[in-house]
Amino acid sequence: MLENVLIPAIVFFGLYHIIKMFTDFLLKRKIIKAGHVDKAGILDPVTAVSAENRYPTLKWGLVSLTAGAGLILIELLSRGGQISWVKEYNSLLPIGIELAFIAAGFLIYFFIVNAKKS
Repeated sequence: MLENVLIPAIVFFGLYHIIKMFTDFLLKRKIIKAGHVDKAGILDPVTAVSAENRYPTLKWGLVSLTAGAGLILIELLSRGGQISWVKEYNSLLPIGIELAFIAAGFLIYFFIVNAKKS
């Protein structure tokens, strides 16, 4: 059942991005030919690190670490027998645990970045 939805979604997602990339290319080429390069800022160098996101590796490392910890906790709880959601496929408890751990990763990142600013 999931494959029936997932495969077309991935195909349409890929096609959308290919078409978007091609139309952006055509638009930029048209702007360059019209001579509006300075106004559009197309050829300006891209800055690698923005002012708001100075530690992207730290952010995604923390989120990955806490997401992994959430998955480990879900596995330990299901093997320990404390919570029996293995037979109930409609249980939302594993999703809630995982989302709570991912949110904790973002919060830890937020507090670290705010502590470094001041």
